[in-house]
Amino acid sequence: MCPPADEPINAGIDQEMVAVETNTPHISTSSASQVNGTAGTAEAQPPAVKTHKGLYGRASDFLSNTSNWKIIESTLREGEQFANAFFTLETKIKIAKMLDEFGVEYIELTSPAASPESRAHCEAICNLGLKRTKILTHIRCHMDDARLAVETGVDGVDVVIGTSSFLREHSHGKDMTWITKTAIEVIEFVKSKGIEIRFSSEDSFRSELVDLLSIYRTVDKIGVNRVGVADTVGCADARQVYELVRTLRGVVSCDIETHFHNDTGCAIANAYAALEAGATHVDTSILGIGERNGITPLGGLIARMMVADPEYVKRKYNLSMLRELENFVAEAVEVQVPFNNYITGFCAFTHKAGIHAKAILANPSTYEILNPADFGMTRYVSIGHRLTGWNAVKSRVEQLNLKLNDEQVKDATAKIKELADVRTQSMEDVDMILRIYHTGIQSGDLKVGQSAVLDRLLEKHMPSRDNSPSGRSTDSTPAKRQRVGEPSA
Repeated sequence: MCPPADEPINAGIDQEMVAVETNTPHISTSSASQVNGTAGTAEAQPPAVKTHKGLYGRASDFLSNTSNWKIIESTLREGEQFANAFFTLETKIKIAKMLDEFGVEYIELTSPAASPESRAHCEAICNLGLKRTKILTHIRCHMDDARLAVETGVDGVDVVIGTSSFLREHSHGKDMTWITKTAIEVIEFVKSKGIEIRFSSEDSFRSELVDLLSIYRTVDKIGVNRVGVADTVGCADARQVYELVRTLRGVVSCDIETHFHNDTGCAIANAYAALEAGATHVDTSILGIGERNGITPLGGLIARMMVADPEYVKRKYNLSMLRELENFVAEAVEVQVPFNNYITGFCAFTHKAGIHAKAILANPSTYEILNPADFGMTRYVSIGHRLTGWNAVKSRVEQLNLKLNDEQVKDATAKIKELADVRTQSMEDVDMILRIYHTGIQSGDLKVGQSAVLDRLLEKHMPSRDNSPSGRSTDSTPAKRQRVGEPSA
């Protein structure tokens, strides 16, 4: 458990990229990556991580739901609490339809009691007739909220109330006896309407364990579909999550939903630990947006679970939509998709160091645990920099259909590295250098090792290039030039 509420809780890349083809003789492949940053697929799926479990395996393996779990997507509830968020009905409908197409099992909406507009939005989304996804709304543990919720046409109601001493004293001011009595009343009312009901404690990890288990046992007996565990302030770590969920799994027979805030960077790890301990549902939001710095991001959870059971994830979700979802929401809340974002960040499948590039070209699983093709993404090897290796340059030479032997490729690579010591070379610069080098070799004007001759050829055919430090282009970084899978400018 986290510390009690009254105790303190201690708590510019400059390179050029190119899509590359890879050789993977022992792994089946799909269509090849495209050249020059155009959208495409990448071959060679890295194998799933395998761990040795011994003859009998761990006791926890029998509880694990890492191959049997569901997403409660809360962009339209938790995400609406993000500082920059203001979703119009049109935007909400677009997000809901996209999430339905992606394949999430549930979408959670802001309480209809929040405002008249929130109620109207809830009713409109319930009337969309989504194909796969059930609609939930998130309400306080109060009969007035429950009556409003069931009138909107939702498929289920998520009820929440704070159970930590901090929230009981400084938020709603109720004791556990009142909480239990009211929870029973609300749950029985919602159940009488024939829709799903979840009861969740708020600030679960700063609540007394005896209080949590008592109320969870009570609501389980009267037939809730799920109980919820919420790390409302993001204080829990994976061990604490595992221990609480595993304990709860021995107390209740219903499903267990989990909700993790990311204040200390543990939201994804905590979600995974919860599933290992027997939880069944995980709350997410697109890009992790929500109160403060948000909750478990949808893309981050997908990345983690792809390692655990890739076939399960690919069977359930339309993974190629992830980038579209994130770009749409990023634009709606006026933020950028982070450069290091799980799966869709422009650096997610980009390789730079020479030793990495060589291995990736031979077998992508050497330095990738996720296959970009599964998400409609493309892998890249960056070659216009001082760390580049000749194997990466050779791959580009072959893509350009130039005829150079290994010795010549190494010589051309040395010149690229020399120029890159002054400034990073753009993709256009690298291609031009290689073409000029190739023409010089073919015409007999250039031989391996003739660096001065090559300099004169470059000056003749690239007179406008400026390799001085002051000549660095203000738009030379990958972030400003392109995003993974998009055409180069």
